[in-house]
Amino acid sequence: MCTASETAQYRLTFTGKWTQAAFPKQYPVYRPPAQWSNIIGVTHSSDYHIWQRNEFASNGVREFAEKGEAWTLMKEVEAAGERIQSVYGILSAPAVVGGTGQTCTEFEVFARHSYLSFIVRIVPSPDWFVGVDSFDLCDGDHWKENVSLELFPYDAGTDSGFTFSSPNFETIPQDRITQITSSFPSHPANSFFYPRLKHLPPIAKITLTKIKKTNQIITLPVEPTQSNQLPTGNEIEDKLINTPLDCEVSVWSPWGLCKGKCGDSGVQHRTRYILMHPANNGAACPLLEEERKCFPDNCL
Repeated sequence: MCTASETAQYRLTFTGKWTQAAFPKQYPVYRPPAQWSNIIGVTHSSDYHIWQRNEFASNGVREFAEKGEAWTLMKEVEAAGERIQSVYGILSAPAVVGGTGQTCTEFEVFARHSYLSFIVRIVPSPDWFVGVDSFDLCDGDHWKENVSLELFPYDAGTDSGFTFSSPNFETIPQDRITQITSSFPSHPANSFFYPRLKHLPPIAKITLTKIKKTNQIITLPVEPTQSNQLPTGNEIEDKLINTPLDCEVSVWSPWGLCKGKCGDSGVQHRTRYILMHPANNGAACPLLEEERKCFPDNCL
């Protein structure tokens, strides 16, 4: 139970950490390149959830996770605020036009509405997002000063695509929201499938900093500038994350025709091709062609 007597203002800073070194598999470089949607968030009481792990996504979350459209989600938030008085404020921040970069906004909380939730779509993706569900900024009778949270990808359970650029493929019946890991979904085609890793590196992070109260209108987004769109000094360690990506090859083709003179042994070949080139010191590709001795059939 939060017993803080005064309201508190915070600055939320979202930092994308989606680099090609950390996530080399199928990294989107064009049409569209890796980037983030705008942030949609709410401050609320403990009886409200904009989204929840292992629960079904609402229609609003579905539309936002699949297409980045926030209109239905905003209507759901407003309806919850009117119906059960559980939502205190809505916050947003501009999109980050790249896998890395920063965007920020400011918001207010008070004792009865001390929780923060938000969602950011991973672009491009079938229905993947990052976010926070019901983080309590209150600690007994006072407000937390500084908080940093690492963010990992979630699947909204509404589209069955495996890769960042998969075409629309509706999940019927709808699945629950699940966290995507290096081994789940356990399909080698999945863009986040890295069986050599125990855990995925964080794909983004947020920092929440308590700030001095001002009289300005808050919860308005702070426009990103050139400086906060570029990686900052404290992200030098992120450049050291190099996720190894092993080479993947196809199955062997059938053996080819036996080439040789009648009565003598001949040679036949089979081939395979590269499905995924290695990166970041991943396992090198094996031989792509084999040959073996054979004896020609149907000799005259």
